[in-house]
Amino acid sequence: MTITVASGKGGTGKTLISTSLALSLKEEIQFLDCDVEEPNSYIFLKPIINKRENIYLPKPKVDISKCIFCGLCSKACHYNAISVIKPKEKVLFFYELCHSCGACSLICPEDAIYETDEEKGVIEEGTAKGQLLFVQGRLKPSEANPVPLIKAVKKKIKEDKINIIDASPGTSCPVIHAVNGADFCILVTEPTPFGLNDLTLAVEMTKKMGIPSGVIINRADIGDKDVEKYCINNGIPILLTIPFKKEIAIAYSKGIPLIELYPEYIQTFREIFNRILCC
Repeated sequence: MTITVASGKGGTGKTLISTSLALSLKEEIQFLDCDVEEPNSYIFLKPIINKRENIYLPKPKVDISKCIFCGLCSKACHYNAISVIKPKEKVLFFYELCHSCGACSLICPEDAIYETDEEKGVIEEGTAKGQLLFVQGRLKPSEANPVPLIKAVKKKIKEDKINIIDASPGTSCPVIHAVNGADFCILVTEPTPFGLNDLTLAVEMTKKMGIPSGVIINRADIGDKDVEKYCINNGIPILLTIPFKKEIAIAYSKGIPLIELYPEYIQTFREIFNRILCC
């Protein structure tokens, strides 16, 4: 089973929830941090890393001596990552836009385009808190597209275990790829106008993907009741409400999981897991 923890916006406490859930369950758990641009679950889980794997993707290069500047590569690129300037006999690659699909090298009639492996990031694996398996991706600085690294992290999913995925905030491509294939998605939000606006986007995303979801409202007593009303009116289960407490914020800043500060939440997260199993 795979459970993805996501949020429409940043700062709602998504990692607080995903790590607390992972640490609360008795089942064999694997935690996968797919927030590869800024992974921070390790701060709470404190894993011992015993394996690192560099992830590479092919990037196109051009042999100008062979190029006839026909422009077929530019026409084949759906991402506008190639520009052929025929009068000046130049081929420009915009690697931030390149998706490493290989179309340009396949269509080149002169075999002037070839591919070289470029490092995309690294995957780190280890164990945390004894038996908890841990996987995280770290995108290489200056890399613009985290999706290939997220896919590489998700290849580590073990079907015989409970997989908990920590996604990045938002509803863009990285989140969609992190949520894709999950059996359930926990959406963490806050009771503010921004929280409600982005929650509606996240709910719509999971509906279109056909993935059941439930909501956890963090800092539930500092805003209004509009998020709660939205969930009730749309039949979205509210799995948990967490009150605003200064102690939680202080513990969070020190990398202390919620269940270590308040052990009574262990049973709460186990009950949430049981509810998810029934969905």
